[in-house]
Amino acid sequence: MKMLFKYNWQVRDEWMEWCKQLPPEELLRERTGGAGTILYTLFHIADVEYSWLRGVQGKPDIQVSYADYRSLEKVKALSNAWRVELRDVIENWSDEMENESVKVAWDDEVYTKGELLRHVIAHEIHHMGQLSIWARELGIAPVSANVIGRGLARS
Repeated sequence: MKMLFKYNWQVRDEWMEWCKQLPPEELLRERTGGAGTILYTLFHIADVEYSWLRGVQGKPDIQVSYADYRSLEKVKALSNAWRVELRDVIENWSDEMENESVKVAWDDEVYTKGELLRHVIAHEIHHMGQLSIWARELGIAPVSANVIGRGLARS
């Protein structure tokens, strides 16, 4: 599981770099499907990850407004800041935590920590697929989704 978080973070960074070739209006243009815009998708990925992993830690959710982060630089800075906080959760993950129960304020269900970590991983991969479709619609090669060749098994 740790490897897949590292994978998602690496690919997210590559998408942020990929976005630098686009003018701001392309990042903010409403598109068909997905979360609506390229920039909002990147914000949404980081926000969902942060919310659920704070829940896994037993911490309250922190609400942030997308309106305050409507530039690539601001979304990247937010994602990086949150990652610093979340890295410890991922690095200290153990099999003993897998079936521990979690209840978050915004949902009536009770989940396991392992289930939530897998949800966060799958959620980001899902949205990366949408970004890939939009990249192809723009006529630009998307970021590679390959896990192999990234050196993650050694890290």
